[in-house]
Amino acid sequence: MPKTDQTLDDIVITRAILDRYFQKLLDHTEIDVAVGGAGPSGLTAAYYLARAGRKVAVFERKLSIGGGMWGGGMMFNELVVQEEGKRILDEFGVRTKPYRENYYTADSVEAITTIASKCCQAGARIFNLISIEDVVIRQDRVAGLVLNWSAAEAARLHVDPLSIAARFVLDATGHPTEILQIIQRKAGRLLTPSGKVEGERSMWAEVAERTILENTREVYPGVYVTGMAANAAFGAPRMGPIFGGMLLSGERVAQMMLRILEGS
Repeated sequence: MPKTDQTLDDIVITRAILDRYFQKLLDHTEIDVAVGGAGPSGLTAAYYLARAGRKVAVFERKLSIGGGMWGGGMMFNELVVQEEGKRILDEFGVRTKPYRENYYTADSVEAITTIASKCCQAGARIFNLISIEDVVIRQDRVAGLVLNWSAAEAARLHVDPLSIAARFVLDATGHPTEILQIIQRKAGRLLTPSGKVEGERSMWAEVAERTILENTREVYPGVYVTGMAANAAFGAPRMGPIFGGMLLSGERVAQMMLRILEGS
């Protein structure tokens, strides 16, 4: 059997990373949906969109993905879902345990790592350490995102950003509603009662889990909102460490966008 060269070259390693990364980034400069935020709702939405054959990129400011799901409640890494939320965890292959009627628990680390893996395997691409600093607006509609390295933002460096084009943008940035904040500052009224981000209310799981699906919708032409960002946008309560609504919101917003994309 012929021997193969087993030596490792540091420069080849560098070139491999650069070649593959920039190939991936270039392939996602024009996409169907750009998702801001790699928490559970954003990843769930990206999974369903990619599974349907759509080109999706998720942009996350932090090094780690998963949003608040990692920590469960108060850093106790268990989470709770209700019956309908369990349906989505079952689809992902996340193990759950019944606690009481309509209450199920799951290991939060298993849950978010599995969701992220399934999202990638479905074809979505996740770009971490990238901040969204602006939006692209054409003819009174958001048509893309303006991106920069998170490190440049953290260091307060004046470095000009780059842009990508997207048919739809999804704000899944959670409590801060980062994309909506940019839009209301630079583009005008949102499709909320006041025309601005209404702001989240105090924690109330029952109401929050119900209203999150009502608030998952278009909030500016070309922009949808999901997860905790949906409740923050429309002035509903936060839900705390129950994650069924987050998953269901991600599924719901993907269905909304797919209906439009498939009809166009």
